[in-house]
Amino acid sequence: MSLMLPRSAMAGAQIEEPLIDSVRTALSSAIHNKAPPVPEFGSTEARLAYLRWLGEMSERLKKKLPDWPTRKEFLQTVWYEARRSGLDVSLVLGLIQVESNFRKFAVSSAGARGYMQVMPFWTRVIGDGDPSTLFHMQTNLRFGCVILRHYLNREQGDLFMTLGRYNGSRGRSPYPDAVFANQRLWVFKDRRLED
Repeated sequence: MSLMLPRSAMAGAQIEEPLIDSVRTALSSAIHNKAPPVPEFGSTEARLAYLRWLGEMSERLKKKLPDWPTRKEFLQTVWYEARRSGLDVSLVLGLIQVESNFRKFAVSSAGARGYMQVMPFWTRVIGDGDPSTLFHMQTNLRFGCVILRHYLNREQGDLFMTLGRYNGSRGRSPYPDAVFANQRLWVFKDRRLED
């Protein structure tokens, strides 16, 4: 009988920084919004574009997440949480690939957890204080997207610096370069819109 332990993730980790009360309250509110990750569409064409995206991304992700229901739930949740936070979905998928290689139970040497390698201190600062919830898919993706959006705001839209801050390597290029390279793997071009 073998004991299965989470494999270590290769990524770095966010650094705990003091947050002013208004920022802490806003981040906490975003985390605690219990809206389920159900896509809503303003038109039939928007829904069809989403379904084409889901189909193509599902094929690309099949080797990492072979189970269709798990893959569908993961992609739907990433799409929802990225858009909810005003982030490019391909950027979030590229970051997840670098951070955890799509492993739900990944743990870094610094203790970051889950798909988006969220540091446990975030659950104390803006969550319920239970770091084990970072292994729950929607919780991890919501924390990761909200934190990434927070850093993007702090860095005034500079993605290079944002990614460095997210990883704890602010100002150094290897991590942002890796995320940008992996982001290209997840860009979706809807061929029907090109005709």
